[in-house]
Amino acid sequence: MGFGFALFIVFIILPFTGILLLAWLLSGKLLFGKMLRQIWLGIFGLVFFLGIVRWLTAKTELDKEDYYGKYVINRTYFPGKQSAWQYDHFRFEITEQDSIFFYLTDQDKILKTYRGTIRTTDPGNHPSDRLIIEMEQPTHHILTSNPTTYRSNWSFYLVFWSPKFHNVFFKKGRW
Repeated sequence: MGFGFALFIVFIILPFTGILLLAWLLSGKLLFGKMLRQIWLGIFGLVFFLGIVRWLTAKTELDKEDYYGKYVINRTYFPGKQSAWQYDHFRFEITEQDSIFFYLTDQDKILKTYRGTIRTTDPGNHPSDRLIIEMEQPTHHILTSNPTTYRSNWSFYLVFWSPKFHNVFFKKGRW
């Protein structure tokens, strides 16, 4: 909750609660007790609901281990011939030994493998680790720079910049 919510609780709800509590104790009427109960149940319910909403809409926070896996071209962003061709010709894998294997393929046949290593940055103020790729030279044009990681609520995808294709989108998955 934010600063405004804290001010609302301290300067509005707590004094109102104190007044209702005094009125209830002095008069003995159950109406004041029921009002207190409803107010505080509403506040706790609101806090619980907002906590659930925040959890459901929060972006994925990535650690180094989250990057391990197999990646394929994400054909949903720019469907068509180009992404279908890229899907059949590029994929890569990041292993738990911090190695990256970038495969040039002809559908299921691997034609060439480019090797390298990965590491991640210390996130500092950023909530997620960022991927840094160090490839053996010469390397493929897709791997000349580090990818940009885009996080969503439940997943993430990597975007590499290529001088030939511009943005190339990869997601975790099997070919």
